[in-house]
Amino acid sequence: MASIWVMISPWTPYFFSFIALVFLLEQISYLKKKRFLPGPSLVFPFLGNAISLVTNPTKFWDLQSSLAKSTTHGFSANYIIGKFIIYIHSTDLSHKVFANVRPDAFHLIGHPFGKKLFGEHNLIYMFGQEHKDLRRRIAPNFTPKTLGTYTYIQQRIIIKHFKSWLDEASKFPNTPIPLRFLCRDMNLDTSQTVFVGPYLNEESRKRFNIDYNYFNVGLMKLPFDLPGFAFRNARLAVGRLVDTLSVCVEQSQMKMQSDEEPTCLIDFWMQENLREINEAKINGLQKAFEYTNKELGCYLFDFLFAAQDASTSALLWALVLLDSHPQVLDRVRADVAKFWSPESEGPLTAEMLREMKYLEAVAREIVRIRAPATLVPHIAAEEFRFTDDYVIPKGTIVFPSVFDSSFQGFPEPEKFDPDRFMEERQEERVYKKNFLAFGAGPHVCVGQRYAINHLMLFIAMFTALIDFKRHKTDGCDEISYIPTIAPKDDCKVFLSQRCTRFPSLS
Repeated sequence: MASIWVMISPWTPYFFSFIALVFLLEQISYLKKKRFLPGPSLVFPFLGNAISLVTNPTKFWDLQSSLAKSTTHGFSANYIIGKFIIYIHSTDLSHKVFANVRPDAFHLIGHPFGKKLFGEHNLIYMFGQEHKDLRRRIAPNFTPKTLGTYTYIQQRIIIKHFKSWLDEASKFPNTPIPLRFLCRDMNLDTSQTVFVGPYLNEESRKRFNIDYNYFNVGLMKLPFDLPGFAFRNARLAVGRLVDTLSVCVEQSQMKMQSDEEPTCLIDFWMQENLREINEAKINGLQKAFEYTNKELGCYLFDFLFAAQDASTSALLWALVLLDSHPQVLDRVRADVAKFWSPESEGPLTAEMLREMKYLEAVAREIVRIRAPATLVPHIAAEEFRFTDDYVIPKGTIVFPSVFDSSFQGFPEPEKFDPDRFMEERQEERVYKKNFLAFGAGPHVCVGQRYAINHLMLFIAMFTALIDFKRHKTDGCDEISYIPTIAPKDDCKVFLSQRCTRFPSLS
């Protein structure tokens, strides 16, 4: 051992000098990119501020927002896992990113290391005509007809979960129930049934839920793609989820080829795809478009990802805000009662939802004041002239904050005021550029009507069927990143049945 030490010890100073040089060059590179922007002057080698991001994301992003607001530039800088990042507070600059999603400017990535996590075949990574064609083919999945089909499915599942929540509450009436995971399970059940309906059996659903949990945990962990790490578990889980969804696509295609009636989103999609393919053949086109089952499985996973955690966040904040604004809650119940009640013979329909104008205003105000997905990460594919005096370096990850935009422009933006979205005030039109909860530009959320419908349906049925009271504790309503935002206490409530009976839906 001593002889080995003697042999290698002359190189030890050189080794440490090399490491020190690498770290110095990293700091110089960071400072060169940062220039005059507010942000840390020194960063930890390679990791940067990743540890603070993982351990306390709320504090990390609040600090970035404060720094971005501290100057007239409207954005700030930081460094995470070898990546230079920019946080954007300014609405106008956020729009500049959204409007320039193209191969030679910004690429939407969904997560700082999203491409590795989500895989290559993903809607968010597409550009140009290919992206436009896919969105055009997706659009028929969100027509009034299809939304009406989904509304009945959603309602049936929501009622089933409400009953189980009330059963749990009745066992321990003096103990508040944290709703975050219950809402998450309900949303997963809803989105699975709406999107792939009968093609997931009970065993597949159980495996699906386990893998989705792996994915969700991995989103918030350090991106180490090594055995035993949460990020690796998440990446592998995504592969299994896509494989499961690919089988659902194949089964749906076979069903639609038999001219059966569609019962879920993938059926409507396959029906439209088959129609377009048949039209191409009739018109003598040599080759129609074609997606593999794997590609369609990836796109379905995009839908599930978008519908799951963001919706869970919105449902939780709906209860928080309605509990703290009883006058709004009373108006919601009155609005719903004009069109539907638990004693109604039929279900609450999509047509009824469209008539509930105040309820829709409440849903939109919830999404404005607590935008579920607060940040929309993009990566700069090339250098980009961002302002007159700053060029974003190639490879920078930029984070437009749709949350910050929601508090710009609107009168009294901190106030929960659904009337701002009523026709009389038209703030949604006047301050449209600041309402970015569903994004903007070519990648604006294609399913936003479905998302608003789901939130409206949940609020309508919850307020009609259930009495609830928040369990208030210090800091319970503070924002927690999970990775979408939720109340810090996971929305603990006391529940009791409000109606004499639950509607019967087969």
